[in-house]
Amino acid sequence: MSAASSEGREPHAQDAAWTHAPERGSMALIRLMAWLSLRIGRAPARLLLPAITAYYFASAGAARRAAREYLEHCLGRAPTLAERYRLFHSFASTLHDRVFFLAGRFELFDVAVHGAEVLGPGGAILMGAHLGSFEAIRACARGPAQRPVAMAMYEANARRVRTLATALDPTLEHDIVALGRVGSMLELRERLEGGAMVGVLADRTLGAEPVVEVSFLGAPAPFPTGPMRMAAALRQPVYFMAALYRGANRYEVHFEPLADFSDMDAPGRSERAARVQAAVVRYAERLEHYCRIAPDNFFNFHRFWR
Repeated sequence: MSAASSEGREPHAQDAAWTHAPERGSMALIRLMAWLSLRIGRAPARLLLPAITAYYFASAGAARRAAREYLEHCLGRAPTLAERYRLFHSFASTLHDRVFFLAGRFELFDVAVHGAEVLGPGGAILMGAHLGSFEAIRACARGPAQRPVAMAMYEANARRVRTLATALDPTLEHDIVALGRVGSMLELRERLEGGAMVGVLADRTLGAEPVVEVSFLGAPAPFPTGPMRMAAALRQPVYFMAALYRGANRYEVHFEPLADFSDMDAPGRSERAARVQAAVVRYAERLEHYCRIAPDNFFNFHRFWR
């Protein structure tokens, strides 16, 4: 797997089209579903998921086309209707489970953790993707180890996530850092120096940063360099994270080392760019690996390839 250029390129407008796409469903409906689920329990509430999934699958044409394109790349053939539906159902399942993770109902889930031993005792940046469930990773960190975890995200997404999260657990307000604001980097540095793990979803560009074209699932795809450049500026070790949904109440959490920028005191511009690009390529390789392991877990329902 290789990158197309060493310097990256400026993104086209379509790279950030996902940031302008409206969220499906109202917050009032999401709150109602969360309230109902917590009242009647996870198993009874899951009986509603097939109907919800079918509605979304039938009505979300753009997401359905993007999902088909992804599965064609991942499987190397045209996906069946059942495989396309399964992707949407896995997405609905992880969203539903988020309610219980946020409510602290960790006992409902069977979470297997792999690679946690690679994480050091200090702060670190966890690079994830729209793959599986970040809440399952947070659940692991909030377990016996009690590692503080923060999520750095695009500000519009931060507002949406914060609204639901704080409705279920007001203490989670502190766990979200909105990027792009004055003071965001300083806040992240303080969290990291305090030993926190900071999660970042690094598979989408916001449109205001260079990208690197990397071969992903057999075709060139743009990956943003911003998250890795942020890690380099903060001089932090970086780990790949993924929490795969494996059906029923089962999740598999994986951690792998990606890069270590803690020794970047004053590198030259070319050295920094080369190390950032190598880390982005490595990130894309690991994302591809886990997509192939669990094709029904990549929930990037936007056009990924050009």
